[in-house]
Amino acid sequence: MPHHMPLLATLVFALTAALLLGVAARKLRLPPLVGYLVAGMLIGPHTPGLNGDLAVAGELSEIGIILLMFGVGLHFSPQELAEARGVAVPGALAGMTVVSLLGWGAAQLWGWTAGQGLVFGISLSVASTVVVLRTLQEREELETSQGHTAVGWLVVEDLAMVLALVLVPVAAGLLDGRAPGGMPGGEGLLLYMLLTLGKVAVFVLLMLLVGTRVLPLALSMIGALRSRELFSLAALVGALGVAFAAYSLFGVSFALGAFLSGMVLGQSTLSQKAAEQTLPLRDAFAVLFFVSVGMLFDPGILVRQPLALAASVLIVVCGKAGTAWAVARARGMSGREARSLGAALAQIGEFSFILAGLGVAEGVLPPAGRDLVLATALLTIALNPAVFHLADRIAARQAEGHAPERVTAPASSSVSGSAR
Repeated sequence: MPHHMPLLATLVFALTAALLLGVAARKLRLPPLVGYLVAGMLIGPHTPGLNGDLAVAGELSEIGIILLMFGVGLHFSPQELAEARGVAVPGALAGMTVVSLLGWGAAQLWGWTAGQGLVFGISLSVASTVVVLRTLQEREELETSQGHTAVGWLVVEDLAMVLALVLVPVAAGLLDGRAPGGMPGGEGLLLYMLLTLGKVAVFVLLMLLVGTRVLPLALSMIGALRSRELFSLAALVGALGVAFAAYSLFGVSFALGAFLSGMVLGQSTLSQKAAEQTLPLRDAFAVLFFVSVGMLFDPGILVRQPLALAASVLIVVCGKAGTAWAVARARGMSGREARSLGAALAQIGEFSFILAGLGVAEGVLPPAGRDLVLATALLTIALNPAVFHLADRIAARQAEGHAPERVTAPASSSVSGSAR
């Protein structure tokens, strides 16, 4: 790859490979998403041939996450988020707890320490925002009850992971016999947690109290200029600028910052226009996210740790889908809605990579754990269409079972009736 222009080269390699393999996947009646993942594997550092720049691809995929969450926020009102909390809050917390414990238990069987197992388990507990939203959009379920619940679920997981990303370095310090700021372990941990929660609360309050007035007004003023280019630029600045400020100033994830930015701008009468203007960019950069996931995948792990990988995939698919289904049913959602919600959440993605990478950097997760998380993410994302297909088949069979049977009178009966 030309070293003097890594951005351009990575874009060309990634988009070309994604196009060719996306078309091939479609011809084979597979989702294009599978083609994008394979494209990433082919241009990644673990396979011979042309290699894209992994760091550049990661940043481009982050833009895709921001734009996608911004688009979802444009169509999502605070009232809808509040309505979904009855399932989303207990469900997300229960799902993360169950999967984290299962991952921790598996790590104990492999001989890892308790701390390593905990980081590994948490890494397996968070669904990919991009996969959930793209899948629900393609199935036209984003505006349904399960779609609103899934978005609320993602927001809760996002907030939980903000805490987790702060606590991993703290845990590393405690394991080394030191605490943040030189304070006793308990005080340091509590201070970090309170500081993180305080930053998130301040950001949310600013967006609700100030952002709801300033951002829609600014968008309306620029829309009045009747310039398509300026309006598109304003929408992008609203998405990227707020997300970057949320991350830089408050330690809030890009995804959550972009979602709140979109939700605030959604109060404007021009929200539909903003969604349409950013749609092409959202689609292109979302593709780059899947390509970047494929680039991280090392096929050698299929040979080195096949049983551990199979166990990790089962923990994610069965643990997350099963918990989501159980909570949704307990909260009154229909069987079809609960299965769709469970299928949507039965994979892991971007936050898992970030937490696993941080765990290795801080010495609280072995490199083998990071490789397992990356491989599990790719396989669960690739298997997600099959999980949805299984959920649809179960729904179809149940619909057939409840269909009223057509009763036809026997011929002899009608003959005897006419004789009488």
